[in-house]
Amino acid sequence: MLNFSLWAFLTILTAALGLASGVCAFVYVKRLEGRTQAPLSEDVGAHKAVLRKLRKGESMSQDEVDYAAQIISDSRSFLAYSIPAAIFAVGAFYVFGCLFELHGATPSVRTFIGGIPMLTSTNLAIQLLRVAQLKGRLQKVSLTEPAASVGVT
Repeated sequence: MLNFSLWAFLTILTAALGLASGVCAFVYVKRLEGRTQAPLSEDVGAHKAVLRKLRKGESMSQDEVDYAAQIISDSRSFLAYSIPAAIFAVGAFYVFGCLFELHGATPSVRTFIGGIPMLTSTNLAIQLLRVAQLKGRLQKVSLTEPAASVGVT
């Protein structure tokens, strides 16, 4: 009969959750790679500029609105949160695995190095939530008028 400790159980659980969220993250990234990108997405810094305009309530062109809608829909996807979940699971797996290997001995600083990816994944999830909350502002955005054609009568 197997006699698992708490740390062994948590290590196995986080390994399974990490594997499952890693598969979901792979599926999500493959979906993102397979779709057609907005033309504005090729510009360096466009992501940050479009979201800044949206947060400040500035008027935007139709291309910017389309790109902002794409960014927001990406961050609202349930699969988007599998990326920070996978990173968190790797950190938790490291911490629980170290605690399991210690067999009750005093943990060292090395044990808690896994906290670093856990904190960064939490930050990533919060950033995704912040972008996802912009959906309401996207519906209220004002469009800039397209430039009038010169020389057309």
